[in-house]
Amino acid sequence: MTSTPPPPISEPDPSTFTASSSYVGPCSGCQRPTHKYGSGGLPLCRWCLAAARENWGPAVHFTSTRTPH
Repeated sequence: MTSTPPPPISEPDPSTFTASSSYVGPCSGCQRPTHKYGSGGLPLCRWCLAAARENWGPAVHFTSTRTPH
């Protein structure tokens, strides 16, 4: 199976196109702009998340530690 290499880090994760700019932050893995905060945000861009799933399996997910106000 051939996968497409990720674009340059200067290009944001497509998740930023639907997120408010206040929810955009650096990916924890590569520092690429990604939808990091708020509802639906992840600390990893799609390419770093794909690499994590390759290493750890498809069950990799994030558990929110935020408490409702």
